[in-house]
Amino acid sequence: MPSNPFHKLVRARLPQAAVGIESNSASVVQLDRARGGWAVRRAASINLPAELVKPSFDQTNISDQNELARTLRDLVTSAGLLRQRKFSASLPEASTRSAIVTIEGTAASRRETEELFEWKVERSFGAPLSELRVSREPMAPDAQRQARYLVNAIRQDVLAEYESLFHALRWHAGLILPRHAGEEQWLRNGTRGDGLLFTAHEEGFTAVLMRGDRPLAVRSVICEPAECDDELHRILLFYRDRAGAQVESAVDRLLVIGEHLDKRRVADIAQEALGVSLKPLNAADVGLLVPTDSLNFDAIAAPAGLARLAW
Repeated sequence: MPSNPFHKLVRARLPQAAVGIESNSASVVQLDRARGGWAVRRAASINLPAELVKPSFDQTNISDQNELARTLRDLVTSAGLLRQRKFSASLPEASTRSAIVTIEGTAASRRETEELFEWKVERSFGAPLSELRVSREPMAPDAQRQARYLVNAIRQDVLAEYESLFHALRWHAGLILPRHAGEEQWLRNGTRGDGLLFTAHEEGFTAVLMRGDRPLAVRSVICEPAECDDELHRILLFYRDRAGAQVESAVDRLLVIGEHLDKRRVADIAQEALGVSLKPLNAADVGLLVPTDSLNFDAIAAPAGLARLAW
């Protein structure tokens, strides 16, 4: 188990099973490699009692550890995974923060680079680095050849709640990431085109722009449901400005997750803003074979995306 469970170790042996926790539900998935993609071997979802999980970046998330542990034990039992001990885990979007950190110029030493990185992280997330657990993934340099990193952050005390929960269940969670980090895996399919992910949650939505197999931009938007259309339009105009004249040929994938966003409406807004017709992807489109109609792709997309990292 990595010493930092919020950090993905390169070439680590990751489990083929993952759990996803949301404010009102939890899901568990175990995958097998299948011809041309992945197949759900075992999976289940369960509704959570109201107020049991209250996702927050800086406040208590779990109101009753024992009740949530019992509920998750029931979940894995129903999926036939009671004996499974190794899981990856996706956490609610509102429990974490993500940002792209750019390091301008050339520092005189590695220490100065790290100091600048720490300062940027603290400004991005509004908390001292000592109170955060962060992971960073190198990204392609920007147009000025400046170093860029995709940074995920969670407060130490919030992470400790989830770690305590997993410990009570005797689970070894070697990889813990925000929900969108699991979902974006379905856009990392080897294509050279651009992909757009919009994942909705109770506070708003997270937008991820993928270029090839790497994130190019990540935006977390807090808004009321009535404001979503305008915010989506702004995000897509930002993408259009980034892509320039090649926007119609560049973007070829649209993934919309979550009941708070209407997939067809998002596609219509993309048509208006980008002038390109996109069909929101489903499980079959991303290479995931789901054996029953009773499993909702939106509910399992994040944990299943983490489970596919086993290969």
